[in-house]
Amino acid sequence: MKKVSDIIGKYMAWIVLVIAALALFLPKSCLWIQTTWINYLLMIVMFGMGLTMKLSDFAVVFKRPRDVIVGCLAQFIVMPLLAFLLGKIFGLSNELLVGVVLVGTCPGGTSSNVVTFLSKGDTAMSVGMTSINTLLAPLLTPALTYMYLRTSVSVDVKSMFISIIQVVIIPIGLGLLINKIFGKYTEKIVDILPTVSVAAICLIVAAVVSHNSEKILTTGLIIFMIVILHNLLGYLCGFLIGLLFKMDLGRKKAVAIEIGMQNSGLATTLAGTAFPDMTMATVPGAIFSVWHNISGAILAGIFNHLKDSEADGTSESEKDED
Repeated sequence: MKKVSDIIGKYMAWIVLVIAALALFLPKSCLWIQTTWINYLLMIVMFGMGLTMKLSDFAVVFKRPRDVIVGCLAQFIVMPLLAFLLGKIFGLSNELLVGVVLVGTCPGGTSSNVVTFLSKGDTAMSVGMTSINTLLAPLLTPALTYMYLRTSVSVDVKSMFISIIQVVIIPIGLGLLINKIFGKYTEKIVDILPTVSVAAICLIVAAVVSHNSEKILTTGLIIFMIVILHNLLGYLCGFLIGLLFKMDLGRKKAVAIEIGMQNSGLATTLAGTAFPDMTMATVPGAIFSVWHNISGAILAGIFNHLKDSEADGTSESEKDED
């Protein structure tokens, strides 16, 4: 089972891409997947994340608070601002603007931890940033969404807060608790969790894309362009922030990936619950789910060819002090 899970994890980007293409061009094949399932599917992914987490994952926050704080601040400053600016520059309709901004205001996704590991980046820092960003999301995601969209649409902050608690915080908390109490048993199923997560993500993408295939084909080029720019600019800004704060290469990679890769599944869920009358608001999150897995795999390959050196701006003695 571990070998199967490893293969699925390795080719996740292509699996998601094939499912998305099937749902887009042959929507009837996926219409049996109801959009009402999205919340529960994301809860499964978050519960799986909780099962793989330990309290020790938060230790990096206390060991290296500056790095984690910088990464968290950058996450909630860079991506929401980029989303809003791109939406305005391309003149998006309110529905699509809502979807793009939601992608930006959501925390980093669990995929960022996997890609950071594959990139030989600072995985502990990545997990720490994702954990803290996720805990901050119930407050910051609704607040930032309101700040950027208040003049365009009515934002149900309370609904967003409750949705994030239900879909993200509670499942992760339960997973963390179960892992703490029944650690010996959860270790035996950890190997199959990537398979479960990929299956859930594929179902989420298939549901959103198939039910909105006609609209995506109508406005797809612009949305794809914005999603790609949003993601790539996030990577770039994250890496530059790492340079600015003189982080070593491993930490630069972690910050770049954490900022560029979003919990787009949560963005899709929030679009459906907080903006139920705006069906197109779910589309940017679905497209981002497909694209950032592809770009993450490519970025991991690029990052693997980068080598830390004195030119990187951090000496070995400085690293040892950390």
